[in-house]
Amino acid sequence: MTKIVFFRSGGVFYGFEEQGHAGFAEAGSDVVCAAISSMTMFLINTIEVAYASSVDYDIDEGATKIRVRAKAALPEFEADDYKRYAVSGIMMGYYCQLSDMLEEYADYLDVSVKDQPYED
Repeated sequence: MTKIVFFRSGGVFYGFEEQGHAGFAEAGSDVVCAAISSMTMFLINTIEVAYASSVDYDIDEGATKIRVRAKAALPEFEADDYKRYAVSGIMMGYYCQLSDMLEEYADYLDVSVKDQPYED
């Protein structure tokens, strides 16, 4: 099962941590794992390239653990309203997409939210 914990501060999503293999199918054929991986990299690339904002991420393939955080989603770190809404919006969109996936893949995916301030 892949467990994903989203980080939220003041009602704003700013990051997440993913851990584990979905186990839906054999490695290389697991559509749940492929979807999660694709969406995660899409999110990272969009924040970095399209929004020209920094995103802090760490990928530990051995532990199957990914941690992604973007300060630009939070008002205490980003003054540009458009950039802040874009970054927090894509984080929220990812949360919503994964929550929708739970309807069909609840045995392979766990999604939760942790309210906590951003810490360096």
